[in-house]
Formats: sequence, C-alpha cells, structure tokens
Amino acid sequence: MRLGVMLGYSGSRLAFPAELVRAADELGAYAIWTSEAYGSDAVTPLAWAGALTQRVRLGTAIMQMPARTPATTAMTAITLDQLSGGRFLLGLGLSGPQVVEGWHGQPYGKPLGKTREYVAILRAIFAREAPLEHHGQHFSIPYQGTDATGLGKPLKSILHGRADLPIYLAAMGPKNVALAAEVADGWLPFLFAPRFYDAVYREQVEAGFAATDGKSYAQFDLAPSVLVAIDEDLEVARNAVKPFIALYVGGMARRARTFTLMWFRATVLRPKRALFRNCT
Repeated sequence: MRLGVMLGYSGSRLAFPAELVRAADELGAYAIWTSEAYGSDAVTPLAWAGALTQRVRLGTAIMQMPARTPATTAMTAITLDQLSGGRFLLGLGLSGPQVVEGWHGQPYGKPLGKTREYVAILRAIFAREAPLEHHGQHFSIPYQGTDATGLGKPLKSILHGRADLPIYLAAMGPKNVALAAEVADGWLPFLFAPRFYDAVYREQVEAGFAATDGKSYAQFDLAPSVLVAIDEDLEVARNAVKPFIALYVGGMARRARTFTLMWFRATVLRPKRALFRNCT
C-alpha cells in the first residue's frame, strides 16, 4: 500500500497548503492529488505543487472530461509531465449531470462511449505514432461537421510526450468500473469501503481485465480517496465528514434523480444487505 495526499478543491477562497505539500514530498508520499468541481481547477494548484517538490507524483483526481477536448487534456498532461520530470498522473472523470450540463453546458448522455473514445484519443496523442485522426460517435478529429471549413488536417503533438503516461479513471457504476479496468492504468474509486471490494467491485474489475489481452492487478492501480477525521470524540469526527458525504450523496443532482445516491443504493446498500442475509 502507498499513501498519498488529497488536496481536493477550494471553497470560496483558494489557500494553497505549501507546508503540507513540502512535507508530503520529504516524507516519501507516493502522490499529491488535486480535484475540481465548479470553482478552482485541478491543474493550476498541481503545477504549483510540482514547483515546490522533487519526488512526489502529481495526480488529478479528477480533471473533468466534459470541460476539455481530448487534445487540450493531452497538451496539459504532457506539459505538466515534462515540467515535473515525468511525475504526472492523469486522473479523469465525467463528473455528474448537474455539473456537466449546468456548469459546462455540455450534454451528459452516453458516458461509457464518450469515455472510451476520449481515452483512445489520448493514447494516440501520447504514442505520437501518426498524425491524429479519430472518427467516432462522439469525437471527430479532424472536425468534419456541416460547418467545417475543410482546412483541418491531422496533426502530431509538437511536444513529445511519453507513450506510457498513466491514465486513471474515476468510475462508480458497474459498467464504468469495468471500462476503467479495461482501458485505464488505474481506478479512482469514490466513497470506497475496502471491506466491500469482493462483494461489490471484484467482478466488475475482473470483467474489464477479461476484455484485454492478459491484463491483471499487476498492471492496474487502485487509488481511492479516503476521508480522515481525527478526534478523541467519535461523534465530532463523524460530524466533520458528514457535510462532504451529504454533498455527493444528496446534493449532486435534482431530488428525483440524485446521481450519487442511485449509485450508492445499487452498489453498496444492496450488496451489504445481501451479506447480512447470508450471515449465520
């Protein structure tokens, strides 16, 4: 097991924890992770952290795919990876319908297909084996829409990145978890309870492996974010993390279709009840 530090995203004012970042680097933490919602972005603080450190890896958990074209994400990843001496970990996610449509003004539909194409485009850019061309259901590069100028041409990145730059996917639903195991180098679980891994996730992860040419846990990194609150009073510690959980379980969509709550019921509560029913 390796330990990292999640910086998260800011509230109304951004205060960068420079001392914490330096300490994580000096003490041998594996990675520092940043995130974004609809305020501070994940990349700028991570670049700041990279300038203050020497060894610790720098990860985004997550960069929102609907906020950036695949090419923009690739440019950002290669740039930060080279500035940091090859320490960047590219963590991606779709966010949820509330943020995607309400903040970025992009349609949320068909997340599985979009994710598969997005990762394939990134792999092609990183590999730099040929000028980029992709014509799928969700992305067309060069653009060939009815309003295209016709001047677009396949291009290679001017900056030479590393083909094996690691890609992590945040995934919650069963099909998304399987997709992450199939196409990504790592998985960013959310609200993750290790004791439920066998009952809830193992089948999905290994289904993803089965769709590849011999991939296994040896080539796949599980990097969950774990909430920690330290206090002698258990109730005080619980109350410290309740607002964060409430935001995601109860607040990230309209009441009739709370996105995270639907996942929580399907992947945690039902298997947990089944475990209890099977107890003797």
